[in-house]
Amino acid sequence: FVRGFPMSASSSRTSVADSMGTKSQLTGVVGAVGIVLLVVFANDLLANLPSATLAAIVITASFALFDIDEMVWLWRVRRSEFILSLGALLGVTLVGVLEGIVIAIVLSLMNFVRRAWRPYDATLGRIEGVKGYHDVDRHPEAERIPGLIVFRFDSPLFFANSEHFQRRLARAIRKAPWSVRWVIIAAEPITDIDTTAAETLIEVFDELDSRGIRLAFAELKGQPKDRLATYGLYDRVGDELFFPTLGTAIDAYVEDTGSDWVDWSDR
Repeated sequence: FVRGFPMSASSSRTSVADSMGTKSQLTGVVGAVGIVLLVVFANDLLANLPSATLAAIVITASFALFDIDEMVWLWRVRRSEFILSLGALLGVTLVGVLEGIVIAIVLSLMNFVRRAWRPYDATLGRIEGVKGYHDVDRHPEAERIPGLIVFRFDSPLFFANSEHFQRRLARAIRKAPWSVRWVIIAAEPITDIDTTAAETLIEVFDELDSRGIRLAFAELKGQPKDRLATYGLYDRVGDELFFPTLGTAIDAYVEDTGSDWVDWSDR
């Protein structure tokens, strides 16, 4: 009547069923039919079966749930996920199945926030013969345009990482080998900007204005751009400093500053 069905769960039955290779909910139907047949026609068949025998079945079946090879692989390729896996294992073993699952979910959310808290960022340059702009730390041969910082921040801007964005941008400007005239934010990864990040951006604008540095955005999506307009920051930047691509932004910089930069594809 309510478009649902009653159900129950058991960690011991699940492990036994999984070890036998079950793949669907039909397992429960088969198990229920088997129990009915046992109760009706052979209710004394297991009367003298020791509890230790049932325990041994469950323990043996539980070993199938441990994927040691997978955990070794996680340790080798990404230790943060190995720690999450180990936390889930210990939670289920020491506390209980449902509680352990909750622990695993909480740990996963904490790890997600940790990654968003300190996302990857890069200063970009141009590699001759290769399209696009690339991380100069990974490609030291990349050419950088004198007077220009092209900065990419690989995350939405929100309360947890806005100050990190500010510090990393300041560091990129400080480490530049020449006096910086423009900063272009390669903003494609920035999918949202919250109010705390907006306040941080105001501080960034003020600092750059005081130093005579222009701030532009390239490839910023519509939604975060609308956020900036709502916060009153779109006009602060200026419509002429939002560019659809990095190429058009850099062309505008070259035209504005009279830089002698020539793209390799134009040589």
